Amino acid sequence: MSASRTKFYLDKQNAKWLGVCSGLADYMGIDVLWIRVGMVLGTLMGSGFPLLAYIVIGIMGTPKPFALYGSNEEARFWQGVRSNPSASARDIRSRFRDIDRRIADIEQYYTSHNRRLADEIDALR
Repeated sequence: MSASRTKFYLDKQNAKWLGVCSGLADYMGIDVLWIRVGMVLGTLMGSGFPLLAYIVIGIMGTPKPFALYGSNEEARFWQGVRSNPSASARDIRSRFRDIDRRIADIEQYYTSHNRRLADEIDALR
């Protein structure tokens, strides 16, 4: 399921026309207004490429599934993963190290006060 959360989708729910700008904004984690302003400026600068690319992406893109994210926090997390995957992996490793440290502290606390439990844990190793 996580591979589908890192793909680009057309965001038809927040779309003005085909959902390309809102999909790009969701994918990159920035405000859709800036994507739309950039698209209009790029088109008005004389090149028809942004408009042509918009139409091609709008035709070939797949619509975003309705329940892709469970919450806004989850949506922000996956936007961060798409924008900087190495930082996300570093953050997750850091969280696991913190959890391991806390579990070791809990284990030490309980085993230092309960010798029978400490003997059982040592027997399992």
